[in-house]
Amino acid sequence: MSMSLQGPIVLVADRRVADVFAVLSQAGAFPVVECAWHELAAAVASVNPAAIVLAENGPESETLAARIETARAALAGPIVPMIAVMHGAEAPVLSHALTLGFDAAERLLAPRLRAALRVRALHATVLRRAEAFSDQGLAVPPMPPGDPIEDATVLVTGRGRNYPALTVAIGERVGLVGALSLENAKKYLEARDIDGVVIGDGFNRAVVENFLVELGSDPRWRDLPVVVSPEITCELDPERLPNLEWLRAEPARVAAHILPFARLHALAARMRRMIASLDQKGIVDPETGLLQRQAFMHDLARAVTDADARGVGLSIARFAFEAGAGRRATLDAARIVGRLVRATDFACRDEDGSIVIAFTETELRMAHVIARRIASVIKHTALTPGQERHRVTPAIALAALKDGDTPESLTGRISTDRLVAAV
Repeated sequence: MSMSLQGPIVLVADRRVADVFAVLSQAGAFPVVECAWHELAAAVASVNPAAIVLAENGPESETLAARIETARAALAGPIVPMIAVMHGAEAPVLSHALTLGFDAAERLLAPRLRAALRVRALHATVLRRAEAFSDQGLAVPPMPPGDPIEDATVLVTGRGRNYPALTVAIGERVGLVGALSLENAKKYLEARDIDGVVIGDGFNRAVVENFLVELGSDPRWRDLPVVVSPEITCELDPERLPNLEWLRAEPARVAAHILPFARLHALAARMRRMIASLDQKGIVDPETGLLQRQAFMHDLARAVTDADARGVGLSIARFAFEAGAGRRATLDAARIVGRLVRATDFACRDEDGSIVIAFTETELRMAHVIARRIASVIKHTALTPGQERHRVTPAIALAALKDGDTPESLTGRISTDRLVAAV
């Protein structure tokens, strides 16, 4: 059974929108506060809503954006998601609104609103726990800076003529991973933090449907935004994949549609990393999910002591990146490492953006094999920012524990002057 929609929800239209109001009511939304466009800022400030539903096409986009930003600036607390019910294929797409067509509102509005409210609940949890941390006199890990879209990565897969245009349109605005098959797309979903998927031409209906069913069956990807651009339709439960959109449109329109969804999904990923950091009393970096450097050195000291006492191996590796890679590429690489390291290993992102990994109970030869595997995944799934995108190829330095080593001497042997290019 689906959860009810926790209000208040502000419903915006200059006329009575009985159909949309009925969908919200049937989904258990309460209270629903109706207002006209010119009343939006006042209504939002008055009721502090859990969500905003734009039930009809609004005024000119610049005027609309100004009104919405005024309304959102008046709010305090967790994010207030906004859904725009669009009338007509050429209706303007708002940069911060999750859109759906009016014809699909009866089927999709409530599931999409529930998915958006799950992100709001995550954000509220982080704010509540951060306040409790502060009240206890504990240092609160800083929230990751900037717009969440700066963290977002969209996976584009396809084999048809529109695939290059889709990758260009999306890659100009957000992090990009490309895949020529849905099999490779599944592998990238396991290896990367993906915030949206665009499926282009070149796949038959059965292959696409199987891929979507697999996504909808896995809780990790339930709220993942997915756009299917070819003329394929499948009957899927919208509660299992609420942000699935069948959209046959120009690449720029596809990109404009998925970006607000990707922004919200990236925010949810930020909030989960913040919760993990709070759970660990701040020793986990909320930007990467890896250990803070001080915590890493503390754990490395214990690992050195344990290895000396038990006579087992301990190896360490540094992954460094060229200066042109940029902050975003090194963050992507750090998150990839967080997904790939073994449960017994630990890592941190150093001040210069390099990544240091400790491989416990591991001799140098095996550490070399593991490091090369990690470097290969980074090389094939991470790209530098900007229009001229290049693969991120880390340089690696490795060292093994020797008699008399300290954490400082061990890390000193993987300094940048000892790096070699990964193959």
